[in-house]
Amino acid sequence: MEHAFLYLSLAAAFGLFMAWGIGANDVANAMGTSVGSRALVLRQAFIIAAIFEFAGAVLAGGQVTQTIRKGIVDASSLSATPEILVYGMLAALLAAGIWLLVASNFGWPVSTTHSIVGAIVGFAMVGIGVSAVKWGKIGTIVASWVVSPLLAGAIAFTLFVSIQRLIFDAQDPFRNARRYVPLYVFFAGFMVALVTLLKGLKHIGVSFSTGQSFAIATVVGVSLMCIGWWRIRAIRREPTDVEGFHFANVERVFGVLCIITACAMAFAHGSNDVANAIGPVAAIVGIVQSGGNVAQKSPLPVWVLFIGAAGIVTGLVTYGHKVMVTIGTRITDLTPSRGFAAELAAATTVVLASGTGLPISTTHTLVGAVLGVGMARGIAAINLRVVQAIFVSWIVTLPAGALLAVVFFYLLRSLFG
Repeated sequence: MEHAFLYLSLAAAFGLFMAWGIGANDVANAMGTSVGSRALVLRQAFIIAAIFEFAGAVLAGGQVTQTIRKGIVDASSLSATPEILVYGMLAALLAAGIWLLVASNFGWPVSTTHSIVGAIVGFAMVGIGVSAVKWGKIGTIVASWVVSPLLAGAIAFTLFVSIQRLIFDAQDPFRNARRYVPLYVFFAGFMVALVTLLKGLKHIGVSFSTGQSFAIATVVGVSLMCIGWWRIRAIRREPTDVEGFHFANVERVFGVLCIITACAMAFAHGSNDVANAIGPVAAIVGIVQSGGNVAQKSPLPVWVLFIGAAGIVTGLVTYGHKVMVTIGTRITDLTPSRGFAAELAAATTVVLASGTGLPISTTHTLVGAVLGVGMARGIAAINLRVVQAIFVSWIVTLPAGALLAVVFFYLLRSLFG
């Protein structure tokens, strides 16, 4: 195939750029609540996220990945002109990466999945034809703008209200924390295990039935609950819990839980969303190595996984702080208990979506959960101007990715054609 080495080089470079954008924008979502609630300082968040995102991307990122993300485009008509798909995938990677750079610069938490989907749709409309786009799939993606934040927000609202009534509104919050927090530990362990089983391990050939996943998650939850109960018993009431701020030790307990949920969500995110960067790369590698054969799925070389993992970690460390600030401090004021409620609500929503097939976005889910926690304290606790900017950025993401991809597709086709 003509220009084969150049195609592979550009695919690696653009894939690395797209993965960098995922790290700068999406990974910051997973750690933003922990940093904003002061359960972690920025450097600790970078280290933890880097370890778990890299592990998730490399260990569970997939041996086979879908070339056309979410099955939104029928590429069968390109069997005679495979170079069109190569230009399209390169254009989609570059377009999505640039949009994520713009969004991250303004601190907007947007969906990386929607970014690459919009870019692929844009290329497909001009490169293959409008009929090649499966518009029903696009409809479910648009529906996720509403489904994700509403569901996560409702769960986060319910969780935090229960924490308020059972612990913070009690006559002795510290005593009630020692009594009820182990139950929250069980729920956190159970949901985090389910997220990992359903989303984190599905790509490495380790598969469990729904019943087995629930059984394993229950064992994990009970084990963590026992450990949590033992650790909480060891916490002694400090003077700060008697005079002035009555919730110091209570928040310290929730701070540990916040870190646990963030670690697991980072692993699950790395395993799942790395495909947004390496899926198009795998398509190009598959076409080049097969001499022009176009397939919906392509074998995934290990080096492609490492490019995705390295890009994600680099993006987080070099540019992730802006979105972290938005999630952690600008939407509403977070404490460890509020951050924990938001993370657990996001994990629960991901589990529900995986089990029922609901269209969701991880980013939209976490933002909705943070909003739910804020609503539990009243509308005045939410920065509505920031929320409005975030909502507008969500709506713009699909068309922005599409328009940029159209421009880059025509540019690449003119350069190589």
